[in-house]
Amino acid sequence: MNPTLAAMYPGASDCHIHIYEEGYPFAPHASVAPPPAPVSAYRQVQEALGLTRAVIVQPTGYGFDNSCTLAAVKALGVDARGVAMLPPRPDDDQIAGLHEAGIRGLRYMMLAKGLASWSNLSDDAARIVPFGWHVNLQLDGRELPFHEAVLTDLPCKLVIDHVGKFIEPVTPDSEPFRALCRLLDRGRCWVKLSAPYETSRVGAPAYEDVALLARTLAARYPERCLWASNWPHPKAEPRPDDALLLDWLMRCARDEGTVRRILVDNPETVYGFASQ
Repeated sequence: MNPTLAAMYPGASDCHIHIYEEGYPFAPHASVAPPPAPVSAYRQVQEALGLTRAVIVQPTGYGFDNSCTLAAVKALGVDARGVAMLPPRPDDDQIAGLHEAGIRGLRYMMLAKGLASWSNLSDDAARIVPFGWHVNLQLDGRELPFHEAVLTDLPCKLVIDHVGKFIEPVTPDSEPFRALCRLLDRGRCWVKLSAPYETSRVGAPAYEDVALLARTLAARYPERCLWASNWPHPKAEPRPDDALLLDWLMRCARDEGTVRRILVDNPETVYGFASQ
């Protein structure tokens, strides 16, 4: 274990991982079938990095069958939460059952083989409000200005993946990035400072084009940022080093108080982890 991080930031959270276990079939629409990435392997990552908590996000490859994610949340225990995918207009009993099992968010994946539809977002958001869930949104961030009005009006919490996931990195003065900032200004929105390798054009180790955005967000909105490893980095070649991704966050956040907010305090607010 990284004793320094564990001691400085007890309860540190990894807010976006995927679990792939043998015995759980992929959905017919799945374009790729990632190799197994079981809970046992992720525990080793936690131990090495000094992390305590994890949020398991339903992979698109499993579609609406959340069985693997639910099993992973159960296996990781009280220090785990989940984000599920659900078909349109889920009923309250279904949501209540998932809540009892540790689910705290509804995934809206708007890229590639994502199964969500913008037309259902407002209705689905209204259904999850009584449970305190959030919408976990991944999209091409360059499209944020086109959806800003709908996202601003959502009655639930909103979490946006991967530094906005600007497929072509933008600058802090661009309109798409300003749209992201306006959403953060509304007080019910958070952004994950994660997976810079997915959009960076300059690459490792600094991912400077994405780091510029992450540093700006951490400085302006320390109370609105989360961190995630995105383990096991589906389809990423070469596979990034998890320790270096955590170090990347430290460099973007710059000071211990901001790191504590991002790793510990903010995840407690979003996912309902007990305060340390």
